[in-house]
Amino acid sequence: MKKILFTFIFLITFSNLKAQEISWVSFEKAIELNKKTPKLILINVYADWCGYCKKLDKTTFKSKEVIKLINENFYAVKLDGEGKEDITHKGYTFKFKQEGRTKYHEFAATIMDGKLSYPTTIVMNSDEKLLDRIPGYIDEKTMEKVLTFFSSEDYKSKKWEDFVKAFKSNIKS
Repeated sequence: MKKILFTFIFLITFSNLKAQEISWVSFEKAIELNKKTPKLILINVYADWCGYCKKLDKTTFKSKEVIKLINENFYAVKLDGEGKEDITHKGYTFKFKQEGRTKYHEFAATIMDGKLSYPTTIVMNSDEKLLDRIPGYIDEKTMEKVLTFFSSEDYKSKKWEDFVKAFKSNIKS
């Protein structure tokens, strides 16, 4: 009986912990999943050496509200802007490049329009079209606004400024 109870408690605890994390997938997996069940795609472009990228992971991406919004409305992708893994998309294979001391991944450079600034948050629609690229660290309250703006599809009919004026946060200070 104790063993069954322990197993039950462990499973509930583990499933609760899992629900409190962002379900990150590779870009290729996000595209594959999107074909079956269309969603927005959120790409966090980072570099291993980037301090603000680490801060984003430790703060904003630990917020329960941010996690909930991302997991419910987006396929979340963590993309190393200097990653060495090839990425194939729309018939082209993007590769890692090194030119002197500069190193980057072609896919990151493409979706960031050549401006390799870390971190950068990319939002794509379910048709895989770029909606926005937001360079720099984003705190949890601003991220909540960004995620809600796109997931509610307010971006189709409202200006960002008007959306922000009417926005009510679910994050308690």
